[in-house]
Amino acid sequence: METATFAGVFGAMIGSFLNVVVYRLPRRESLVRPASHCPACGAAVKPYDNVPVLSWLLLRGRCRSCDASISRRYPLVEALTALLCVGAVLAGGSAATVALNVAFILLLVPIALIDAEHRIIPNKLTALGAILALALGTALDPSGEPERLIAGAAAGGALLIAAMAYPGGMGMGDVKLAGVMGLFLGSAVAPAMLIALLAGVLFGGVVFARKGALVARKTAVPFGPFLALGSLVAIFAGAQLVDLYTTHLLH
Repeated sequence: METATFAGVFGAMIGSFLNVVVYRLPRRESLVRPASHCPACGAAVKPYDNVPVLSWLLLRGRCRSCDASISRRYPLVEALTALLCVGAVLAGGSAATVALNVAFILLLVPIALIDAEHRIIPNKLTALGAILALALGTALDPSGEPERLIAGAAAGGALLIAAMAYPGGMGMGDVKLAGVMGLFLGSAVAPAMLIALLAGVLFGGVVFARKGALVARKTAVPFGPFLALGSLVAIFAGAQLVDLYTTHLLH
């Protein structure tokens, strides 16, 4: 329970920083300077007004200096990151698995939000993810690293083929993210990719039904959030899904 509590506090604190990443990285702004400030009046955010979730609630979603509205996204991202980190700890597994899953969650949150808003997956995030996955995997679970390397190559290669076969339908950011998924998830990347594909197709079907064929074909739908969704399912149930497939469906 203590570990889960720590994970929740840690997740909320990092979630606060991830809000900065989501806002500044696509705009090519520094992540460290200037310090947190109100985008409306420029007033610096005091430390006591920068407590994850709680400060937003106490301020009723308003800037203390100018009373400008503060987006609900900020406490939601902080709370979501905290809950996902707690879930990763409670899901159990080895220390290596928990460490890889928590690190991957902290990468997936900004990737999904940035891609949803800007339709890009920054190279800085996928490169950082690859480095973290290799470093953590090699240090904490060296015996499992070959499987993760193969999974990364397979997942990235599969989307690379799709991107080459259908130019414009799949971005290279998605290809790189798929490779990083394999480096973190290992064999569980298979159900993650399948879930992402099914979710994307389902979403596309909803857009088709609501807007019609002509509009749907012209609607750009980022695939990163679906890859993130598949990855989260794999983090919490990937081992069970792989076991279900190998134990029951192959016999």
